[in-house]
Amino acid sequence: MSRSIITIRDAGHSYDGQRWLFRNLAFELRSGKILAILGPNGRGKSTLLRALAGLINLTVGNIQRSGSIGFVPQDFGGSFPYSALDIVLMGRARHISTFRSPSKADEAIALDALATTGMQSFSQKSFNHLSGGEKQLVLIARALAGKNECLLLDEPASALDLKNQAGVLDLMRGVALSQNLAVAFTTHQPNHALAIADHVLMLFDETEAVLGPVENIMTDENLAALYGIPVRSITFTHDGDRHTSIVPILRDRTSRV
Repeated sequence: MSRSIITIRDAGHSYDGQRWLFRNLAFELRSGKILAILGPNGRGKSTLLRALAGLINLTVGNIQRSGSIGFVPQDFGGSFPYSALDIVLMGRARHISTFRSPSKADEAIALDALATTGMQSFSQKSFNHLSGGEKQLVLIARALAGKNECLLLDEPASALDLKNQAGVLDLMRGVALSQNLAVAFTTHQPNHALAIADHVLMLFDETEAVLGPVENIMTDENLAALYGIPVRSITFTHDGDRHTSIVPILRDRTSRV
């Protein structure tokens, strides 16, 4: 049964008290459901996600949380002389008593999380020596190892090739369903939202946002208004299944002067 994990009401945020990134937002993150957050650069998607995670305070509004949260940043800055397994074990911190070391059970959970993201064979490799995409998969494993009730992911597929993008999307959908997790993620890829999200939040400007079921919100008109370019939804059949893909209308080289 789905239940509310995070509830946000009358939310707004401004870094300087003058320019608002967003205002008057209200929604829930529910167990077993996925929310995709779309918007152009600088619209406050990452800020909103960090506020949901409790990493920053909103300027106005309130957030109620009724479960533990795993946050996967877009960028994990700095240099860390740790193995991939060590990084994932950090996700077990709230389960380990102060001044205690991770147990064999903690290590088994961390290895299982690495296996879930396809990174178990990298467990002893230095985190610093991983590619950007590999680091992202390790950070997702860290969030899974925490056995949280909600996952918040900031552009989780941005550093991945097409095959690994598909793998991460399948993983996100899989854990939402199999572990009954609430999942929210930001993305610049409308097709990612279309592929796995139940609901979509579009941040147009500081006062305008739309939220609703993916099939109602992901229209050509909404996407064109959001990104400022023409967009078309193309429906086709592959291996007997019906698919829809969102295509931006870009000038090709034959139309250039």
